[in-house]
Amino acid sequence: MAERVWEKYLSEADLEHVSASGHKTRGFGSRPALLMIDLYRWVFGDKPQTVMEAKDEWPGSCGLAAWESLPHIQRLLAAARETGIPVVHVTGLPESESGVIGWASSGRKDSGRAGYMGGGAKREGMYDIIPEVAPIEGEVFLKKTSPSAFWGTPVTGHLTALGVDTIIVAGESTSGCVRASVVDACTNRYKVVVAEECVFDRHEAPHAINLFDMNQKYADVMPLDEIIEWMNQWQAPEGFGDAE
Repeated sequence: MAERVWEKYLSEADLEHVSASGHKTRGFGSRPALLMIDLYRWVFGDKPQTVMEAKDEWPGSCGLAAWESLPHIQRLLAAARETGIPVVHVTGLPESESGVIGWASSGRKDSGRAGYMGGGAKREGMYDIIPEVAPIEGEVFLKKTSPSAFWGTPVTGHLTALGVDTIIVAGESTSGCVRASVVDACTNRYKVVVAEECVFDRHEAPHAINLFDMNQKYADVMPLDEIIEWMNQWQAPEGFGDAE
């Protein structure tokens, strides 16, 4: 198997233990859904830039990692639509609507205060899903006020109504909202598959180590090609995708 993205961050002792322990994959079920997490303007900005280039106008930018992931995410989304796998889009709920200071600004300069973005930072439409991966008619669109897509949203009820047993995950950030959603999905007894090329973060090391951690404990972190191969062979059970 090709070297995994996290291996260069592990010590020799870590690698030895992982190799000796083996790794059991959880696999797919028969009723999947694609969960698209926080693919909004705040993390992309207006154009491809490094995080340092984008930091004044778009303090929440994930930089080039976001834009490099985008074609992969589009490919995954197209495969789900072509094969009839339900798609759920989740984005943030602005504090102006929720009264909650958004986690997207947590820990950043002036976060939690009026005008926290400051300077030339842009705010309007920050939680709008970018057009390249926006929902289409028939796809569920939800807003959340916490990192996990499962906290305070009806996503579990929707997935239960569909009979979903497997969640394929794309979005950001790997160390934040993706991880939180993956842990909650595992807690709710779903099989979870993370599309490796379809998740991204602001910083390389947290991205890699959180993929490692999720793969060890909560999910199968898989290459996109393998996921799409499975999707193309998958056949929907009778009635699947029709919420009761």
